[in-house]
Amino acid sequence: MRSTVAALWLVLGIALAAPAHAQGFAALVSPPRFELSAQPGKTLRSVFEISNRSTAPSKYLVRTADWSLAADFSVSFQEELQPGSCRPWVAIERPEVVVPGAGTLRYRFEVSVPTDAPAGECRFAVMIEGAEPSYAHSQGLDVPVTGRIGVIVYVTVGNGAPKLELFGPAVETLNGQRVPALRIYNSGNAHGRMGGFLTGKDAKGVEYDFAPSDFPILPGEQREVFLTPSNGTDEHPTLAFPVTVKGTLEWGDQKTKLDQIFE
Repeated sequence: MRSTVAALWLVLGIALAAPAHAQGFAALVSPPRFELSAQPGKTLRSVFEISNRSTAPSKYLVRTADWSLAADFSVSFQEELQPGSCRPWVAIERPEVVVPGAGTLRYRFEVSVPTDAPAGECRFAVMIEGAEPSYAHSQGLDVPVTGRIGVIVYVTVGNGAPKLELFGPAVETLNGQRVPALRIYNSGNAHGRMGGFLTGKDAKGVEYDFAPSDFPILPGEQREVFLTPSNGTDEHPTLAFPVTVKGTLEWGDQKTKLDQIFE
């Protein structure tokens, strides 16, 4: 079985909402993720806020980047324009900003979708980085450190939509806990996130509620959706397998029934 570390929860809209500290870098960005939609030939505009948790004014550099999602859900950012990138559609307010100490700045960006854009999804990141490196003391040396935060943006174009297909059950290790998991393939042209209302029993007859992980499943990718158990008394219960899970899985406006044994 494959072990998935706790860092999974630091991906795409969870840890990116937290302040990042590298000595002088003390920024907080909200919201950490946008899920938008636009029609070909239209322009959409959105705003996020950059808060400076330092008492002194701070200068930040702002730019766009492409990104990719690894098998362990870690995110890599690419400054170079990637094949098929929609970043040429994106305009940002300005490349440098100064936020007063303990202050907040509203920052605008816009996406102009070409009239001939096919149905699908535009994905990019807006990166906020400290303009001046800070220094961390390590092994007798002052090492320059640059803090940055990435705001992830998804724009569904036209009638783009995910098409999630279930390819069978699995049992995986998540944060040291064996949990049921589903292998999901996205044959659509936009990302999807699995949700739903699930209940079940383990081999000892103990009843649980199960929450599907909502990590993004990008077009053309297969991902595992972890079903995390809870029973109201134990935050990390130990399941006795086999485990039966029933209920309804949901993504977007789609639903499917689940009645599965995991062993």
